[in-house]
Amino acid sequence: MIEHLKNKTIVLGVTGGIAVYKAVELLRLLQKQGAKVRVIMTRSAMEFVGPMTFQALSGEPVFADLFEEGGSDASIRHIRWAETADLVIVAPATANIIGKMANGIADDALSTFLLAVRSKIVICPAMNTAMYESRAVQRNIEILENDGCYFVEPGVGEMACGTTGAGRFPDPADIVDRIIGLVTVKDLAGKHVLVSAGPTREAIDPVRYISNHSSGKMGYAIARAAERRGARVTLVSGPVSLAPPLNVDLVKVQSAEEMKEAFLEAMDRADIAVKVAAVADYRVKHQA
Repeated sequence: MIEHLKNKTIVLGVTGGIAVYKAVELLRLLQKQGAKVRVIMTRSAMEFVGPMTFQALSGEPVFADLFEEGGSDASIRHIRWAETADLVIVAPATANIIGKMANGIADDALSTFLLAVRSKIVICPAMNTAMYESRAVQRNIEILENDGCYFVEPGVGEMACGTTGAGRFPDPADIVDRIIGLVTVKDLAGKHVLVSAGPTREAIDPVRYISNHSSGKMGYAIARAAERRGARVTLVSGPVSLAPPLNVDLVKVQSAEEMKEAFLEAMDRADIAVKVAAVADYRVKHQA
């Protein structure tokens, strides 16, 4: 596996919310991509998951208190970590930390550290739907976007509080995908890449069809890589069990004829066409 974040030092800021446990998975996924991860936790975050979990997995001491006893460099650690960070992720990001960041408040280790950061900051909101959609939070998000911060949109679904809507912690794999895209050179910016992927199904009758074992993984990986490199991507896909790459225009088809029509329709607008679909070899002359 390619380690897209190899030799990168990432600081993960963890704030207090029910989604804190998912930050543990995020840490592991970042490590699998080759990143060195340091963790800063707020006091409220430690009410949900203890710092020992993050310390054991990261192999680094967790930073939680600007004035902790026994730490010879505690009072300047926030500056040193800010200077050496290649990227900062705040996940989960509560309404509280978003408000602090937007208004320059520094009253704990994490918020003080964030004021000293000069690298890119990725924010992953997670909170109750009403809180996320409130005017104050949306105003603070707009301020931070104008300041150059990057946001990973929260998921939509049922919350721990029982409500349903936007505000769920983004899937950790999606967060990593967006981070990889953020650090990838945009050498395909302004280009339109067209990709075909997966098998086709040629109906024999309403029940049976002719097909093959293509998984679609190659085409989906090409589409994902092109999107990360800044391209606008159209993916024409036969039936597969893969989640579509983020920020890609997905066109679902079944038969070879449908794939041909969809591909040719998009061809005139494409700068690059990559055809890796496993089109079926035969179709019946007369479907029953």
